[in-house]
Amino acid sequence: MKTILYVGLGGAIGSIFRYLTGFFVNKYCHSLFPLATFFTNIIGCFLIGILMSWLEKNNAINGPLKWLLITGFCGGYTTFSTFALENIQLMQSQQTLWAICYSLGSILLGILSVWLGMTLVK
Repeated sequence: MKTILYVGLGGAIGSIFRYLTGFFVNKYCHSLFPLATFFTNIIGCFLIGILMSWLEKNNAINGPLKWLLITGFCGGYTTFSTFALENIQLMQSQQTLWAICYSLGSILLGILSVWLGMTLVK
């Protein structure tokens, strides 16, 4: 039950930060390019890299901070950061082909799935 609370708290905070990032980027930067999502994804990837390295360095990779910060906060902020981390982990474990398949499959099937869902509703 504690794990669920850590994930929920981190997720709530991450979602609030995602909203705030989008709010401020859209307020100050006007572009046809989706800058808010782009910045959110890049910031999330940077944060998950820092946090995972810090957790590993401090032997806290399997503790409550991982649930709060990685699964909760980063997951609430952006799932793209988890996607990027998982690709790095695949490459670090010499599974480069799986990393390529995961990346291409996620992007292509993700876009196709959004299109299909929208088409079905129309």
